[in-house]
Amino acid sequence: MLDEAAGVKSDITVARLEDERFQLGLNGPRDIEWMERHLPSDGSVQVRDITPGTCCVGVWGPSARDVVQSLSEEDFSNEAFGFFNARYAYLREVPVTALRLSYVGELGWEIYTTSDMGLRLWDLLWETGQPYGMVAGGRAAFNALRIEKGYRAWGTDMTAEHDPYEAGLGFAVKADKGDFVGHEALLKRKEAGPRRRLVCTVLDDPNVVVMGYEPVWADGRPVGYVTSADFGYTIGRSIAYAWVLLEHAGVGTRLEIEYFGERQAATVAEEPLFDPAMKRMRA
Repeated sequence: MLDEAAGVKSDITVARLEDERFQLGLNGPRDIEWMERHLPSDGSVQVRDITPGTCCVGVWGPSARDVVQSLSEEDFSNEAFGFFNARYAYLREVPVTALRLSYVGELGWEIYTTSDMGLRLWDLLWETGQPYGMVAGGRAAFNALRIEKGYRAWGTDMTAEHDPYEAGLGFAVKADKGDFVGHEALLKRKEAGPRRRLVCTVLDDPNVVVMGYEPVWADGRPVGYVTSADFGYTIGRSIAYAWVLLEHAGVGTRLEIEYFGERQAATVAEEPLFDPAMKRMRA
């Protein structure tokens, strides 16, 4: 979603569950307020916050389909339940809304149910997943995996200060679909071209993991700052995403990230670093 100046107001997930019913994954109450502010005046659209009564468990990995399918009579095959689709289903006695998407770059689903069924959903998945080597991953693992995959986090990697083209999200923009908030400003920004870019950098030293908001240097002067950073356990490298001036955004550009007074060498890398062909998520 954009604001009037074509800045990235929020980055959300929209699932069409019925002809006129949608489930939105938002970034907080500020998004709800924004949508309510732009509702049609005729009352044809309603927004309802279901967060307090909802929970979600993400099931991702090479064996995700085996785990979920063993609990359901619904067909979770790739042919019947393709990537970026949503459907209602039951996992044993638990009614769920399953979204086939992944913020960590692996095959899997976000599985939603009501809060009162959350513990039962967890227990079913956990017990069924043990023969497949299932482990519980926390937010830190989640963050490391999404950085390897190059997925942006709103409020960290981008805000309303940035437009989607600069942030590498131009693919999510359909400027010819009609009028929308920020449409005119977006066309002007696209015509003017980017002033900076969000780039993926890989540090030379895999033992150095920065934290975010460190200054980025090139040719002896500051040219940007780090947003998200973590160690990529799949690729065995230290990764940092950073906003840099356009002339320093090309793949292969050498940069330095200042960390506790020492400058660490890094290189702008082509992204995503993990599974660029998207074969694992679409398996």
